[in-house]
Amino acid sequence: MTNRILFILMLVAGLTAPLFAYPVFVMDLLCFALFASAFNLLLGYAGLLSFGHAAFFGGAAYITGYVTKEWGFTPLLGILAGAGFAMVLGAAFGFLAIRRQGIYFAMVTLALAQIIYFLALQMPFTGGENGLQGIPRGHLFGLIDLNNSLAMYYFVFAIFLVGFGIIYRTIHSPFGEVLQAIRENESRALSLGYDVDHFKLLAFVISATLAGLAGATKAIIFQFAALTNAHWQTSGEVILMTLVGGLGTVFGPVVGAITVGALSHELSAFGSWVQVILGTIFVVCVMVFRRGIIGEIQRLASRKQG
Repeated sequence: MTNRILFILMLVAGLTAPLFAYPVFVMDLLCFALFASAFNLLLGYAGLLSFGHAAFFGGAAYITGYVTKEWGFTPLLGILAGAGFAMVLGAAFGFLAIRRQGIYFAMVTLALAQIIYFLALQMPFTGGENGLQGIPRGHLFGLIDLNNSLAMYYFVFAIFLVGFGIIYRTIHSPFGEVLQAIRENESRALSLGYDVDHFKLLAFVISATLAGLAGATKAIIFQFAALTNAHWQTSGEVILMTLVGGLGTVFGPVVGAITVGALSHELSAFGSWVQVILGTIFVVCVMVFRRGIIGEIQRLASRKQG
């Protein structure tokens, strides 16, 4: 019941957001909300901590920017190309990383992501530190001009809903149940006959693909693929968003992304002190709301029902 109410609230808020806020800002929040939700699928439900998810987010942005700018792909095809690249990259990274566990898994993903960051910095088509600029928004289905902010917004919101729907269906499927069993007790899942590495790899690929979908969409929104999107700090930010919102909850990463994004925007006047302030807020949230915002709300709701 709680998830149903939260979904209705999210849908209403998403449909009406352009009436109350700057559409481009809300679109940025939607991209990070999808990114955090994709990351949560891996950490919150499969128990795999990746420090390299920015590789899929940023790498997809560059691929989308390049194929739309140089090859003339439509925005939708460009976004699908970016997500496809993230899927292939996720399969390669996952194949190498899932052979390790715990902190070793995290360090392998970080090392592989740094390779992508180096390539983004050095490859001739990426623009180096200046990024890939001038990415066209184009027209959707040859009819809808995405240079119009409202048209672009609802296109992005539709992509977010599709990505979020895939995550929700994955979590509430038999596959998702097996992932949670692996997270809770991998040895028991293995003894029951499940191919644990196979399930982990599939979870990694799905998470990477949806993270790439978010990054590719962001590139079309801002008409720019930035080097910071592939930086390890972006991987850290998505971890922060997930923990603040509620690890292992369906809507927690969405709330966490909106909270962290809104705070970063409102506190931007403080310059470099933003990171210090956000870090302090994060520590307070972890100590006071150990389950995250949504996790605590669900705990209180279940206590009242009990």
